[in-house]
Amino acid sequence: MARVNYRLIVVYDGSRYYGWEHQPGNEMTIQGKLESVLERFEGQPVEVTGAGRTDAGVHAKGMVANVRLEKETTEEELLAYMNRYLPEDICIREASRASDRFHSRYNATGKTYCYTCYIGDRKPVFNRKYVYVTERVPDVERMRKAAAYLVGEHDFASFCGNPKMKKSTVREIYDIDIASKNGYLNLTFHGSGFLQYMVRILTGTLLEVGYGKRTPESMEDLLAERNRSKAGFTAPPQGLCLLKVDYNGER
Repeated sequence: MARVNYRLIVVYDGSRYYGWEHQPGNEMTIQGKLESVLERFEGQPVEVTGAGRTDAGVHAKGMVANVRLEKETTEEELLAYMNRYLPEDICIREASRASDRFHSRYNATGKTYCYTCYIGDRKPVFNRKYVYVTERVPDVERMRKAAAYLVGEHDFASFCGNPKMKKSTVREIYDIDIASKNGYLNLTFHGSGFLQYMVRILTGTLLEVGYGKRTPESMEDLLAERNRSKAGFTAPPQGLCLLKVDYNGER
């Protein structure tokens, strides 16, 4: 029986998970939870492919995945089944039939992440799992000036958390938006793709600019150095959320 390719949009709170990617002997991954539910639905092992691999503690509002199933079902039945049996911190926002050629990772043309900091003067009690409480209020204008140097196609080796990275570390950042409102500072990154910990290292580095520890102009030298030790700290995972994955019409 021919398998049907389904496209899933997945929302999850990553607080208690060890990231997206399935890990042998560890049930607490997003991919593992999805595969466990779909295996029961399908009656045999299945493989869920994600558009990326979010790290432990990182959240998503628009992760895209695809899975091939033999069992005859409607999109509505699949959606209802998954949301019934998935844990309360994982939700399938959309399930739709995709073309046989659709691959959530290989067909992706861009991703948008948002990193949220709390810079207010009161504890964010109800949002504490989803923000990074900064040590002090950074200078947002300095951060925006620094971010301008990072937009475009560059070698982002200085912002890669994998020291054994063998593949190209060249990526293109289309836009970085930094907005402050009501005690929250949102850094939104839209790019072709991101290296391991890249958004969190970019955020930590931009915060150091905002604290006056670096100059905005130093971003040029930092990119040229291609040395992770020269960049800023890695911002903690709870402030990061994958908002959207881009595709060029391929479904």
